[in-house]
Amino acid sequence: MSEKLEILYRDEWMCVVDKPAGWLVHPADEPQEGDLVTMKVLRDQIGERVNSVHRLDRPTCGVLLFGIEKEATRKLHKALERHEFEKTYRAIVSGVPEQQEWECREPIQKKEGAPVRDAWTSFRLLEIREVEGEHFSLIEAVPHTGRFHQIRRHLLHAGIPIVGDYRYAGMERSDHLCDLLGVGTRMLLQASRLELAHPMNGKVLSIKVKGVMGFDSLPA
Repeated sequence: MSEKLEILYRDEWMCVVDKPAGWLVHPADEPQEGDLVTMKVLRDQIGERVNSVHRLDRPTCGVLLFGIEKEATRKLHKALERHEFEKTYRAIVSGVPEQQEWECREPIQKKEGAPVRDAWTSFRLLEIREVEGEHFSLIEAVPHTGRFHQIRRHLLHAGIPIVGDYRYAGMERSDHLCDLLGVGTRMLLQASRLELAHPMNGKVLSIKVKGVMGFDSLPA
């Protein structure tokens, strides 16, 4: 197998991987040639059937949870419905936020005609770097609701869009900033940590990815 996933945690009940940017979680409704599907690659890699518990947008990388055993998967889905997972994201954005810490409660509408939903994200500035006159900020984001493109849209609302986010930051600007950072054409949003109670024994697990999308390699 040419493609392989980094496994962050695995036991007989569940498995957590670091999903690469650009990979699908599960097969698309209209599959395209060359699609990389995390569920399929993981199934072949560990030799067991897996079930998706939550999802990440295709351009988002990071912590992704799958159930293996049926009862554990059911309990994980219930925990997700009850908002018992604590998810933390990191994003590299263009610009510098006005505050060290802030909350965004801007409502989100998935598409025209759809209901407008309450949305809530907490943000914290972690670090700032400068590359060839451009300022890049490393932001920690904790979503308290799970709306469509919530973190991406709330950072755009703050005037600091995510680097590489074609949809909300623009293609030309994204390509320029990604070129400065040497990251190719990708969106710099990472699911960095997932905290949850184990579905079978209740032990609290805090599962993290290593590194922050190359931010540490930028000039201090």
